[in-house]
Amino acid sequence: MTLTEARPTTVRPALISAVVAVVALVALVGFALHTSRGQRWDERAMSTVVAGRDARLQVLSVLGYVSIGAIGVVVLVCLLLALARGRLDLAIGAVVLVAGANLTTQALKLGFIERPALGFGTHNSLPSGHTAVVASATAALLLVSPVVLRPVFVAAGAFATMVTGASTVIAGWHRPSDIAAALLVTLVWSAGVAAVLGGARRSVPVVVPALVGAAAALVFLGLVGVRPLFGWDGSVRAGLVLGGIALATAAFTSLASRLAPAD
Repeated sequence: MTLTEARPTTVRPALISAVVAVVALVALVGFALHTSRGQRWDERAMSTVVAGRDARLQVLSVLGYVSIGAIGVVVLVCLLLALARGRLDLAIGAVVLVAGANLTTQALKLGFIERPALGFGTHNSLPSGHTAVVASATAALLLVSPVVLRPVFVAAGAFATMVTGASTVIAGWHRPSDIAAALLVTLVWSAGVAAVLGGARRSVPVVVPALVGAAAALVFLGLVGVRPLFGWDGSVRAGLVLGGIALATAAFTSLASRLAPAD
């Protein structure tokens, strides 16, 4: 029995993940943009949390770090990590993942997806570009990192992605569906790169670190002053929105980590 036969590879689960992510993205677009109920729910969800002046400055400061320069730094780190492991293929894969996810996000938002007039505005903001930047950076780091370091990158990536995605909602830049769409676009590219690279796959515990990172992001947002719009009366709705973004982020980082080749 060869090593490849003895250990599962990333090809089949990666292909399945890519197909599921595409189907989920199409369904999300159909409901969130092309039904009045979806648009109404999305608009209400975006207004469930508020931030005072100081908290808003904190949120905008976080979003200010998400830039082309930041992408360049992350890509450079990925290249160094991959080359340190002697894996030029992982270095190329990381670049393709980041470029593909971000270019696809902009293409979908600016050219391929339209928001019909159903009473809630016609400006399309799906998917979120800021979220795609941080999510793709997280996925690229998970792709090139050694297995032993992945729980750390999962926790850090979940924290950064959750804070960024939630901050765009709090700032009124994006609706929750925009965040979910960016995660799905990035997952498609992450899974596609993993399928091409193949390789043996070892299971490492990542669900707990992902949940811890996302939960830490919720705590951080609370500490800087993010609050439900209607006080305690709106805490359940705000909790569902932010909790949903946190769970989606944790699921994304967990899947990106488990799909990354180990050898």
